[in-house]
Amino acid sequence: MNSLFAGQAGTTQDEILLESHYSAHNYAPLPVVISSAEGCWVTDVDGRRYLDCLAGYSALSFGHRHPALIAAAREQLDKVTLTSRAFHSDQLGPFSRDLAALAGMEVVLPMNTGAEAVETGVKLARRWGYRVKGIEPGKATIIVAANNFHGRTTTIIGFSTDPTTQDGFGPFTPGFRAVPFGDLDALTAAIDETTAAVLIEPIQGEAGVVVPPSGYLAGVRAACTRENVLFIADEVQSGLGRTGATFACELEDVHPDVYLLGKALGGGIVPVSAVVSTWPIMEVFDPGSHGSTFGGNPLACAVGHAVVKLLETGEYQRHAATLGRTWLDQLQGLIGGAVTGVRARGLWAGIDLDPTIISGRAACERLAERGVLAKETHESTLRLGPPLTITADELTWATDQLRAVLS
Repeated sequence: MNSLFAGQAGTTQDEILLESHYSAHNYAPLPVVISSAEGCWVTDVDGRRYLDCLAGYSALSFGHRHPALIAAAREQLDKVTLTSRAFHSDQLGPFSRDLAALAGMEVVLPMNTGAEAVETGVKLARRWGYRVKGIEPGKATIIVAANNFHGRTTTIIGFSTDPTTQDGFGPFTPGFRAVPFGDLDALTAAIDETTAAVLIEPIQGEAGVVVPPSGYLAGVRAACTRENVLFIADEVQSGLGRTGATFACELEDVHPDVYLLGKALGGGIVPVSAVVSTWPIMEVFDPGSHGSTFGGNPLACAVGHAVVKLLETGEYQRHAATLGRTWLDQLQGLIGGAVTGVRARGLWAGIDLDPTIISGRAACERLAERGVLAKETHESTLRLGPPLTITADELTWATDQLRAVLS
C-alpha cells in the first residue's frame, strides 16, 4: 500500500482507496475506475469495457475523444492556450461569431463552467432590469422554477428548492421567486414591476429529465414579451443537440432572449460555457463590470468552435431525434413492476423506479456489472444520456441490460 500511495498504479480497489484517502468526499461514485475511453466506451484499470450512458451529464455529447475535437485541441496546444482577456486572441472572434449564428443571436460572453454562465445570466438580468427596464435600484427579482438545478454556487443553491443542496451553506442571496415548473398561471402571477427575468431549464435535467406540458415554453415566451421581462433559457444540459434539436426551446419553436450554454460546448476536453444574446441586452455590460481570467481562452475557443462546426450540419441533432423516437418506445415497454414512469426527449431519458423494489443506486450498480454506466438522481430516478454518437445497436443493447436489471 505504501508503494501505491507513492504513485504506482493499482487495481480498482487500490485506486478507489487512494482517491478516498486524498480527495474530498463530495461525491459517491460508482466503483468503476476509468483509465481510457474512445467514442461511447470507457475502459477501467482492470481492462473491462463499459458503454457510457451518462456522457458526463451531456459534457461528452460527442463521445470521448472525438477526432475533430481532439485535432482542434492539439492544433491549438501548439500555438497558445491562454492570453487572458487583457489581450485579443485569434480564436475568440470566430468562435463567438459562429456560436451566435448557431443560436440565432448576435453576441457571446464566454465563461468556463455552466454555473458561471448562470451567475453571469443573473448579473445580466439584474443590470438590464435597472438600466433598461427601470426597476428601482436593489429591488430586481428573478423568477425560477421549483426543482431546478442551475449549479452549485451559493447564489444558485439559494434559489434551489432541494434542501440537500442548501443544508449548512446559508445565508443566501435574495431576489428570487420559485414557482412550480410547468405551471404557467403561477409563473404569470409571480411577475410584477420588480421582475427582471424568468430563468428556467426548458427540460429539467437533475430533477429527472422532466418535460413541461405542451405549450408551456411558448406561454413563458408570451408572458415575458408582454410584461417586458427577459426569458433566460438554461440549456447547459439540454442544449447543443441532446434533445434532437440544437436547443430544447426549438422543440416548441420558442426563441428566448438569452441562452446559457456549457457542458457539451467544451467537447469533453475543456470547460467552456457561454451566455448568448442580442446586443440591446448584452450591451449593459461594459469593461470592468464582469470578467474571467480563463473565459474565452484560445484553447477553449478552438474546441468550442469545433463543437459548433459539428452542430452546423444538423447531423447529430437528426441522429438524436431519430434514435430517440425508437428509444422512447423501448423504454415505455419497461413500465410496470419496478418502473413507474418514463420521460424522454431525443437521447435524454428519465426513468422513475419504485424504491420499494429497487433504488436508483442499486440499479446503477447492477447496470455497471452488466457493462453500462448510468447515474441515479433523487434516489429513485435513473437519468440516461448517452453520447449523440451512439449507434442503434448500442442503444438497444443498453436498453436490454436495463430491462434485465429492472425485471
